[in-house]
Amino acid sequence: MPQTQSPKPKVQKRGGVIIPHAPKWHQRLVAALIFALARGLAATLRFKLDDASGYFSDRPQEKIIFAIWHNRLALALILYQRYVARRDRQRRLVALVSASRDGGLLAGIMELFKVIPVRGSSSRRGAQALREMASWGRRGHDLAITPDGPRGPCYKVQEGVISAAQLTGMPIVPVAYHLNWKIRLKSWDRFQIPLPFARCEVTIGNALRVPHETDEAGRESLRQKLETELRAISRD
Repeated sequence: MPQTQSPKPKVQKRGGVIIPHAPKWHQRLVAALIFALARGLAATLRFKLDDASGYFSDRPQEKIIFAIWHNRLALALILYQRYVARRDRQRRLVALVSASRDGGLLAGIMELFKVIPVRGSSSRRGAQALREMASWGRRGHDLAITPDGPRGPCYKVQEGVISAAQLTGMPIVPVAYHLNWKIRLKSWDRFQIPLPFARCEVTIGNALRVPHETDEAGRESLRQKLETELRAISRD
């Protein structure tokens, strides 16, 4: 589900700490509808996996950071359930979501998929969200980040995913998929919505690690490397 941009989103503050907007009752209702539709739609899709990382071919032994473009969020949670959670029922995913009101809808959908949302972005609550993500990672959870979200530019990796990998020591695994039959919205990221019975070709790129001692120049080099890898496995 794409996140629309409010002109001046308001985020609550309490004691100097930014408190993200919780999903409203109507957002939870819409989230339940989207969840049911997504599960039903996914059941009609024909999946094919090409895994260069080796993490998805069998039950992953190591906790990882999933990096997937914002315009492919529609099937991101389905892919995690299909290739990771189904093979290891003990694993849990923590995903970064915008702290805005619109992000509340996506957070509601994630909770139905049994995914833990952490609210924040590069422009709002970013440092707090990064610390929370790192804490969840150190406690043994998989992490998911849309490296170009929530506002873009499209297909431009931001620094957050690199910082998360450096703090946790977890490998970043680039994920993309190609749909032969889809709708593309006129949003900033050209969000992709699969149509029933489409063929979904899932591609997992080479994993990337960010050593704890990496300096600013090294982080930028790795950011560019991740961006190149994600672009290479993304066919529009």
